[in-house]
Amino acid sequence: MTTHIPSVKTLLDYDAEADAYDATRGGSPRAEAAAAAVLGLLPADVGTLLDLGCGTGIVTARMNRPGLCVLGADASHGMASTALRRGVPVTLADAARLPVRSGSLDAVSAVWLLHLLREPGLVPVVIAEAGRVLRPGGVFVATVDKDSAHDVGSDIDAVFAAHLTPTPSDASGEVEAYAARSGLRPAGEARFTGHGQGRTPRGSAEALLAGRYASRIVPRGITAQELAARLELLPDQDVPRAEPTYRLRSFVRL
Repeated sequence: MTTHIPSVKTLLDYDAEADAYDATRGGSPRAEAAAAAVLGLLPADVGTLLDLGCGTGIVTARMNRPGLCVLGADASHGMASTALRRGVPVTLADAARLPVRSGSLDAVSAVWLLHLLREPGLVPVVIAEAGRVLRPGGVFVATVDKDSAHDVGSDIDAVFAAHLTPTPSDASGEVEAYAARSGLRPAGEARFTGHGQGRTPRGSAEALLAGRYASRIVPRGITAQELAARLELLPDQDVPRAEPTYRLRSFVRL
């Protein structure tokens, strides 16, 4: 009997997004905050780290400290090529089928990845794969509740409220349950600021129409164009609202 293992399928064409990706998502300040938060959750004896869904490598390249060897993995050729140009050693790989020996890594990270994995059953498979490649005592670090972090009580949030995805794929409780099934126990958490990610009404309308909110927003009873038009009626079209605060959870391999 053959068991179906879903492959990682995300909601955007990341090959096409690669060149503009960093500029539209906070750039270096956000990446530095994310990398520092991940490093803060890694024990001092961690010598190898694999960053799943490393994208352009903007965060991965900043996960550096003495004695730590950091590798990246991404399923998008465009993203992986950008990471390589940034100096990140990267492999083109599906996070659900890593070309890595079992029990061979000290740490695995997944920053802003799990919320994109909307295919049913995919998140537990990716977490199980992370658990497989970790040695006993190894650490898995992942962002959780990513999309809901952008709900900062703004007028933009009020427009989106009736159209939010009811079942985010990176809900903290669900991630913890999947981790437990894979022999990973909770170890810690951290929070960091999403610098440059305070949304504007105009930018939110553009992102909605470009499909960048597909993991979070599902228009109900109206079209995406009509929802964007509601955002265009808000005041201060180019004034950023509050920046989000992202959450990381860490888990230790038993």
